[in-house]
Amino acid sequence: MGVCSLEGTVEERYARGIAFKIEGLYDEAIGEFKAVLDIEPDYVPAHLQLGLIYGFIGMFDESLIEMEASRSLDSENIEVLLNLGMTYAMLGMFDEAKETFETVLRIEPGNEKALEQIAFFES
Repeated sequence: MGVCSLEGTVEERYARGIAFKIEGLYDEAIGEFKAVLDIEPDYVPAHLQLGLIYGFIGMFDESLIEMEASRSLDSENIEVLLNLGMTYAMLGMFDEAKETFETVLRIEPGNEKALEQIAFFES
């Protein structure tokens, strides 16, 4: 993993992490997001981004840990719930996925992504 400086605010480090992620520099992105969490352990966007990157690189246990941490910190965050539901589905955890998409629909009844996923489970 790349060495990251300890400079910058949470927002600056998070932005660098996103830039690294977009460039496909996952080790560097992970370093930035972990640095954000060292400063602010409950920063939901950093947990979510770590979860997504871990999923991209095949670290599925770690991905679920970060995604579930995001949900526990912000249980009504639609972006978190949709990504968690998709991760569950990708891992074959269909009951958990369906329940997560149903949670999205309780919060936001017209959510198209959740409606599409629920339709998949009902077909």
